[in-house]
Amino acid sequence: MAQLTWLVTGCSSGLGEAFVMGILARGDKVIATTRGDVARISALKEAGARTYSLDVTASQDEISAIVLDILNDGPIDVLVNNAGYIEAGLAEEASYENYLSQFETNFFGVIKATRAVLPHFREKKAGIVVFLGSSGGIAGEPGAGPYCATKHALEGWNDCLRQETAHLNIKSIIFELGFFRTKMMHPDNIKFRTNPITEYDYVRELVGQFVQKMNGNQPGDPKKAVNIMIDVVKGEGVAEGKAMPTRLPLGPDVLSTMRKTCVNNLAICNEWEDVIRSTDLDK
Repeated sequence: MAQLTWLVTGCSSGLGEAFVMGILARGDKVIATTRGDVARISALKEAGARTYSLDVTASQDEISAIVLDILNDGPIDVLVNNAGYIEAGLAEEASYENYLSQFETNFFGVIKATRAVLPHFREKKAGIVVFLGSSGGIAGEPGAGPYCATKHALEGWNDCLRQETAHLNIKSIIFELGFFRTKMMHPDNIKFRTNPITEYDYVRELVGQFVQKMNGNQPGDPKKAVNIMIDVVKGEGVAEGKAMPTRLPLGPDVLSTMRKTCVNNLAICNEWEDVIRSTDLDK
């Protein structure tokens, strides 16, 4: 495949940083972005990336203006919506403000960044939008209500976008990621702001123990995940000769979650089919 130019959000660490380095290693060009001072990603600039400050929680006008500035130096072929964080909390205990904060970054931030790039993709009748999903977008997980809600929302929006832009040769894919060893679950990154309710003490304690145990012990290798995602976008390596899927789980843990969800949904359809079909008006 010809050399591509990728725009990646949230590159200060973790998967974003791995994406930039993996893309550069393939000989492609990268625009790496981060919230705040670009000095945070100076190492990526030294490696060969162009760097910009881009906060996905800014207004649509601000984000679109930054993208236009980026486009003055050349086209964009792939957008990777990587920026995000985990707003933890039990469903009832998390406040309305917690949910708003999570959606502002993980969902509305993704929408604004994508909408800023879509006019360019429409004009050139080509482009690929990458969404980073999660097992939490396939099935809910205790203690992650705000986070899982945003990832479920992203699933639906991706499906709509993919169908609406297909005739323009714009493709989109959502990668469903399991637990990969990044700093995502570090106490400095995971937000556990909650209003404790006594009846949930037991569940909250289990969630806290799980997060503490998982932090730094995630089984997934970020570099392996990134290499596969780049393969899929470029149609190379493990993806050579295969059509780009609408969504792709990465990691044995998320594969198990997706498979269990599919099997359970199929079982419901089979067991309740007569009831499900009985709701049409009588002929």
